[in-house]
Amino acid sequence: MTAPKTHTLDVPGAVLHYDVRSSDSSTRPVLLLIGSPMGATGFGTLAGHFADRTVMTCDPRGAERSKRTDDASESTPGEHADDLHRLISALDAGPVEICASSGGAVNALALVAKHPEQVRTLVAHEPPATQELPDREPALAACVDIQQTYQRSGFGPAMAKFIALVSHDGPIPAGFADQPAPNPADFGLPTTDDGSRNDPLVGQNIISCNHYQHDFDALRAASTRVVVAVGAESSRMMAGQPGGGVFLRVLIARLAVFPAGRSTDGSAGPSGGACPTRGAGGDRCNAQRTRPVQPAAVGIPRSASDPAAHAERCRPTAPRRHSPAVPAPA
Repeated sequence: MTAPKTHTLDVPGAVLHYDVRSSDSSTRPVLLLIGSPMGATGFGTLAGHFADRTVMTCDPRGAERSKRTDDASESTPGEHADDLHRLISALDAGPVEICASSGGAVNALALVAKHPEQVRTLVAHEPPATQELPDREPALAACVDIQQTYQRSGFGPAMAKFIALVSHDGPIPAGFADQPAPNPADFGLPTTDDGSRNDPLVGQNIISCNHYQHDFDALRAASTRVVVAVGAESSRMMAGQPGGGVFLRVLIARLAVFPAGRSTDGSAGPSGGACPTRGAGGDRCNAQRTRPVQPAAVGIPRSASDPAAHAERCRPTAPRRHSPAVPAPA
């Protein structure tokens, strides 16, 4: 793998910056490592684990180097998905494999729904598909409150509320958004307002990402192999629970659990830099890092995960053109 080479791509409303680490000898599909609003710098450690293939990382519109050229204050999953479509077309390397985390997983699912021919395998790590939660109303209300807090009081108070939301263990209770606000200083966050209102998380994406309604009919009909991944430590929190909801709605996807939650070493995805595209894409998989599980093992009721119970709601709309199973760890 070579050192990353930076490229730019003009798209409607933004100039995207992306980095390509080439492996000229590889015959594997190009691997995209993406997040949102996290940009390319968050995937540097993870990219180093794939020296045997070409890897692309990018800054989503409105984040880090990818500046918006319009006056929009919000970025939507539809826009991000179109950006990914244009980036993959610019690579001109055929169908890719994607490991996408958090908001990046929402955007990648939106991409697969519209352009499945561009994606061979998608590992969607903890997509915040909040519309699929049984406690969606108080959770979505909390997201709206975070954005309103940001507009009113700035980054520190809004980010403190975001941390409290995603750290909450179990269902989000009614009235969660109305509870006393946490102190930003308790999280090492600024307590003064710098006046900026362009933060990509609590400003541009917090509402559009969490309120996004996925096209599950299109996802079930897609030729793309989809693996939904959650962390064992976050499966009861808002970060992990929506992944189970996506799994139930797609059904032909495979659910995988990582022993840890979000990485704390500066990389995205499972701790230690492991990426489940190793297993999902057919490589030998480390059983200590990534393992397929039954939904009930991560807090999804057995009755809810029974395909028969969702036959009318979740019946595939087209014959499957791929096997949904992920190779068992060896």
